[in-house]
Amino acid sequence: MKYFSTRGGEQVLSFEEAVLTGLAPNGGLYIPTTIPSLPSNWETEWANYSFTELSHAILSLYISPDEISPADLKSLIEKSYATFRHPEVTPTKRIVRENGGKEEELFVLELWHGPTFAFKDVALQFLGNLFEFFLKRKNAALAEGGRQVKEEEKHKLTVVGATSGDTGSAAIYGLRGKENVSIFILYPLGRVSPIQEAQMTTVPDANVHTVAVKGTFDDCQDIVKALFSDHEFNAHHKLGAVNSINWARILAQIVYYFSAYFSVKRQLGSSRNPALQFVVPTGNFGDVLAGYFAKRMGVPMSHLGIGTNENDILARFWKTGRYEKVASNVIVEDGAEDAVGATAPVGGSTDGSQAGPGVKATLSPAMDILVSSNFERLLWYLAYESEEGEGEARRRAACATVDGWMSKVKSDGRVMLPTSVLEVARRDFVAERISDEQTLETIRKYFNSKSTPYVVDPHTAVGLAAAEVIASTPSVSPSTSPTQIVLSTAHPAKFSEAVNEALANSAGFDFESQVLPPEFKGLLEKQKRVIEVPRPEVELVKGVIEKVARKETTTTEVGGDASL
Repeated sequence: MKYFSTRGGEQVLSFEEAVLTGLAPNGGLYIPTTIPSLPSNWETEWANYSFTELSHAILSLYISPDEISPADLKSLIEKSYATFRHPEVTPTKRIVRENGGKEEELFVLELWHGPTFAFKDVALQFLGNLFEFFLKRKNAALAEGGRQVKEEEKHKLTVVGATSGDTGSAAIYGLRGKENVSIFILYPLGRVSPIQEAQMTTVPDANVHTVAVKGTFDDCQDIVKALFSDHEFNAHHKLGAVNSINWARILAQIVYYFSAYFSVKRQLGSSRNPALQFVVPTGNFGDVLAGYFAKRMGVPMSHLGIGTNENDILARFWKTGRYEKVASNVIVEDGAEDAVGATAPVGGSTDGSQAGPGVKATLSPAMDILVSSNFERLLWYLAYESEEGEGEARRRAACATVDGWMSKVKSDGRVMLPTSVLEVARRDFVAERISDEQTLETIRKYFNSKSTPYVVDPHTAVGLAAAEVIASTPSVSPSTSPTQIVLSTAHPAKFSEAVNEALANSAGFDFESQVLPPEFKGLLEKQKRVIEVPRPEVELVKGVIEKVARKETTTTEVGGDASL
């Protein structure tokens, strides 16, 4: 299996090269040359596999044994998921939705049983171990024959990522203490919850560096992309990506769609073989994209449901065919745009407005984005289906189309896709926008359920609210409604302000005893290590990385607070 950029070029990379490179030099994202087919007996053969066994079976379809031997891959997977608190790694929980006096059964796929209580642990525990494995192997090759390898000759990696919440802590916990790896996580100052910030900034490992940028998440993400596109800087510091632009993250997340499929089938019993529908709260599109790959591989499912908050670039695309950087409260008519005003602070933030226009602060801050970075991967498959021809010529044509679309987004802030492309997108997806008011009401609704009281975080609440809307839409959910599985992406304790706001007047609710895990107690009081950057400028962040690199070269420990 090889990998190529969504925007074309002559590069065709191995799995190792794609993982260590992260973002393609031309700004594209790496995807596999083919989506592999499942074994003919997969439904019976894999039915009782553990999560790690499923992971090994699926990842082996994308990773050549010549790159990672089956034994080494098995070891990497087992090491990655040994850090999870639940034996099933990503369990499914049956709950009840009360709808107009009726009770409707659905399932929640709990993805937050890893070290940082967020779904991103599933991918980033694995990615951290991959990075370490590849670097150790490269450095061992340098030392063959007993050769003494100088420190400056060793293969190293400088991981740079941007986070709107959970990516940062999950990446840090996946890479903390890893040999020959330094990690820099950028996050928007005042735009993440206190727990999320504390999880990132209180990690004492010397190879971990948190950078608080005065700006938005999109500013942070743009800086990261600019660093990867700077060929000289990238080559000198050997940059690596942990954001969902890294293909290994998408790959690892495919597994839990298979796991949930088998789990729900077991819970429903052999007498029922229902159609399934996964509903995913998403901003950057990586989590639901993994579901798309699972669907393309052969997991039986109906439309993938997308739940967005009021930063609804995805919901707007599926309704209009326009992929555009326009705030969700802006009305577009005849090309005119209304001005965007300041927005209320997100729960847990210290900053009441965004540094740039367009992004609205919501109760689900991990989805507060303008541009959905992983959407480009889906665009490539949409373009490919719309192109004529076969083989390499068709692939190149799809790459050229995507390159043109993304150039339009960069220059004009938007691109209008052809109706034929939108129809292909609607074949596999449906999307709904959920307001903060709906989010709070959904948290209350499930906590106050008479059948299965359940506390959810605001992102999961977006997914549950979207699932209810989708289930009531005849064109999407016909009379034989599919069994819905909503992805629960974070533990509710990570978003205490939103949960407390929703449940403050609910009888019998006590956050500390019912929600707060022991691991979070005292976290906010721990000493923080953070570097503050006053403006979202690439050169300022370059300066931070170069300063730390010089200190690490001279073995000076980096610690304490710093600012520019």
